[in-house]
Amino acid sequence: MNVAPASLAVVPRSASAAYGLLGLPLAFVALPVYVHLPNLYAQQYGVPLAALGALLLLSRSIDAVVDPWLGRWGDRLYCHSWRAVWVAAVLLALAVALGFAALFFPPAAALSPTGLLVWAGCALTLSHLAYSGLGILHQAWAARQGGGGIAQSRWVAWREGFALVGVLLASALPALWGWELTTVLLVLMLALGLFSWRRTAHSALAPDGAAPQGHAAGSLWQPWRHAGFRRLLMVFMLNGLASAVPATLVLFFVQDLLQAPKAMEPLFLGLYFAAGALSFPLWLQVIDRIGLLRTWATGMALSVLAFVSVVTLGAGDTSGFLVVCALSGMALGADLTVPGALLNQLIDRCGERGRTDGAFMGWWNLATKLNLALAAGLSLPLLGLWGYAPGQQGADAVLALGLAYGLLPCVLKLLAGLALYAGLMRRPDLISGSDTAHPSAHPSARP
Repeated sequence: MNVAPASLAVVPRSASAAYGLLGLPLAFVALPVYVHLPNLYAQQYGVPLAALGALLLLSRSIDAVVDPWLGRWGDRLYCHSWRAVWVAAVLLALAVALGFAALFFPPAAALSPTGLLVWAGCALTLSHLAYSGLGILHQAWAARQGGGGIAQSRWVAWREGFALVGVLLASALPALWGWELTTVLLVLMLALGLFSWRRTAHSALAPDGAAPQGHAAGSLWQPWRHAGFRRLLMVFMLNGLASAVPATLVLFFVQDLLQAPKAMEPLFLGLYFAAGALSFPLWLQVIDRIGLLRTWATGMALSVLAFVSVVTLGAGDTSGFLVVCALSGMALGADLTVPGALLNQLIDRCGERGRTDGAFMGWWNLATKLNLALAAGLSLPLLGLWGYAPGQQGADAVLALGLAYGLLPCVLKLLAGLALYAGLMRRPDLISGSDTAHPSAHPSARP
């Protein structure tokens, strides 16, 4: 199964879609844990919220720290054989399904609140580690296909597009169907996603099976030896933090500043994610015309345009906030498509494709999770210092909330844009040698 890398000219849309389908069920594991789990265990089983919060933080911290080692483990699997990768993926998918079911169907009658907390901790750790391991294997496969930035953006866009669909389904289905049918759907989609990915891998797009480079410790830190990776990761973290802050504060903003009806909250969130998913074809066209780096800068500018208008909103301005959700959702499409494609292109540029792809993905996933933690750690204390507390709707409190939700992300986005320009747009050779739009400009994209 050693074949030439895929390029945009030879990768059919059906192959990209089949590869990306696994992103849908994986999204189920991420969102319900944070949205539904505290409510389920606190209200139905009487587990203290503070203990649940500490448990979530501890489990996620373990998961994030382990990610680089999971990436290195993935590299070893790919260097061994595709069969080894496939067996590991199936076992990890089973662990994801088992952890999810255990988490939302605990033996409550047989356990005390403390016992339930231990049960939840074990199920959370199993779910998180299996989710991370399977996600890294899935991401690394696309990176190993090469094909240049344009082709890589196709793989990433389909994967992230299906992930956004998964987020929407995971938000709505537990309330509409209940946890039994939601879990059944998760299992079915995991099986379908794995089958589709396997068919894609066997249609002459399999990894090239190159031999590993160096020993495990050296390979784990290999990404940090490349200046392009360090600069890209800095931009990614600044930009990701700018996106994570409003995600952390959005419900406070809707409830205390907009004072919108609770029934509108799913509409705001649904429009945001739907706009992101629907914008992928548009961003792929933009990438094709102006290249990855300029497209990312365009997405950042659109995000700033959306969030700077937040300061003009007040109580009852739900229509204006719907516009903000639509524009920021479109900007999300660029944030989900471009950075991953740049990382995959960078792996090619550094000569690491087929050797340490998983290590790159492991550090990248750690940074993604660190952004979420930093967003809460930065924005919530700032709000407290500025005089806001949940439920307060006084003038000073809502002013602080508007500044934290609207202007703080703009400042962070502008810093990310500056880092993008100074660190990468002025040195595109660190990523790919050039940032031209047309795929034929990338040597690795030529058939």
